[in-house]
Amino acid sequence: MPWWCSTRTASRSRFPVEADRARGFAALETRIAYRFVRGELLELALTHRSFGAHNNERLEFLGDALLDFGIAEHLYRRFPRLREGDLSRLRASLVRGETLAELGREFGLGDFLRIGKGEARSGGRARDSILADTVEAILGAIVLDAGADTALAVLGRWYEARLVALDPGVSHKDAKTELQEYLQARRLPLPVYHLTTQSGADHKLWFCVECQVSVLALPVEGRGRSRRIAEQQAARAALKQLRLQGNA
Repeated sequence: MPWWCSTRTASRSRFPVEADRARGFAALETRIAYRFVRGELLELALTHRSFGAHNNERLEFLGDALLDFGIAEHLYRRFPRLREGDLSRLRASLVRGETLAELGREFGLGDFLRIGKGEARSGGRARDSILADTVEAILGAIVLDAGADTALAVLGRWYEARLVALDPGVSHKDAKTELQEYLQARRLPLPVYHLTTQSGADHKLWFCVECQVSVLALPVEGRGRSRRIAEQQAARAALKQLRLQGNA
């Protein structure tokens, strides 16, 4: 029997799941396409280090390792003619924090996170890094609950639409990187990003960012559930403006 299966009969007492949260977890488990045998593992996966010493960092470590392997295997099988460099580029686009944070929002993880009060007040429930880490922690929790094979199958369901939509011939660099490389290639000043507004409840914050590019007459705007997403949207808008002007 694999080592991870031996943990199934462990006690639930260290991380008891409150009755009302357990009911809410049923909806979350539907979204992540997996129902836990040991509910306390899901509870632990949702516990940020700001909440206390018993948190999801070790599960995140485990999930991160399986994520890299699982996505690599899916890409290897799906694109038998691609070279190693192209496979690595596609994998990087799928396992980066921004993609994981998007998954976290699709799952609605922000409503279930256990985070410290200070982290919550600063918008932690919508922060890309926390959501991305939590997705990895949930994957690690599934490994402990049911084994690596089951976790890999669940990972495939999470990424199915993204894998189907992949086009190896398209650049998968994020918009900020594309904009920076475009400006550097033309020896132009790098873009400058300014946070202009931040609004909404702690767990539903919206950020508005302006991007200033020297060859554009006016700054362009981006909005998102995190500052990082807003900056990416602003960079995407800047690239669009440059293309309309014939500069990209």
